[in-house]
Amino acid sequence: MPNVLTQEQVDQYQREGCVFPIRAIPEDEALEIRSRLEAFEAKAGGPLSGDLRHKSHLLFSWLGDLVRADRIVGAVADLYGPDLLCWTTNFFIKEANNPAFVSWHQDSTYWGLSRPDVVTAWVALSPSRRDNGAMEFVPGTHTSDQIAHRDTFSKNNLLTRGQEIAVDVDPSQAKTIELRPGEMSLHHVRLVHGSAPNPSNTRRIGFAIRYIPTSVSQVEGEDSATLVGGVDRYHHFEAEPRPTRDMDPEFVALHKRITERSAKILYRGTDVKDYNDPKALPTRAA
Repeated sequence: MPNVLTQEQVDQYQREGCVFPIRAIPEDEALEIRSRLEAFEAKAGGPLSGDLRHKSHLLFSWLGDLVRADRIVGAVADLYGPDLLCWTTNFFIKEANNPAFVSWHQDSTYWGLSRPDVVTAWVALSPSRRDNGAMEFVPGTHTSDQIAHRDTFSKNNLLTRGQEIAVDVDPSQAKTIELRPGEMSLHHVRLVHGSAPNPSNTRRIGFAIRYIPTSVSQVEGEDSATLVGGVDRYHHFEAEPRPTRDMDPEFVALHKRITERSAKILYRGTDVKDYNDPKALPTRAA
């Protein structure tokens, strides 16, 4: 029996490829994480950018705590068992009155993982609503095989390569995921999903945590991950340590090495080399 999810929620995930809303952390904790993020941005002189948005749980101790939060890991364990890795994390931040969007896509397109046993916990750190660019998905599309995508490198597309599904998607079939701060959705790696720009006057902040069973491997190169539950009997990934303070110089150096290596996998087949390459603007999330 599931421990965090209800059986109905497990069934919904299996049927539709997504389940929401799930209370991940208390709302005040989510708002405190947002406050920490925005305090860092204020000190840095601008919004979180470049590779700081990726594998951020290696740079900030409060995100290292979040990827290990009991209810988040427990909910994922209800779907994939207790032995779990956090493969990566990505901030999806849409500034107010901004044209940034996410095209219809499947997460699995360029990740290089051995099989599609991957779930994203998308944790809202601000309200995520239809009117500020909430994520949408097409139920049941996770049962499809990998669909062909085309790279656009569109300026305002938040994806690594501006990738979009190379077939038409009927938006009338889509559902919108609306979340309160501290709530999350769980979605399958092959689910067709995307989101519109944010025309509102407030930021929309989401933190996507990608979880895999320890038996999944990376087939396109060397990679690393964080053990968050159970035991890793396979050791397919370099083990990532847990930060104890923010922007520790040793972790900043480790993060740089890891994100540069990850970019080689995500951008393979293109001439883009890293997350900060001008051809990959604006700041992108895998």
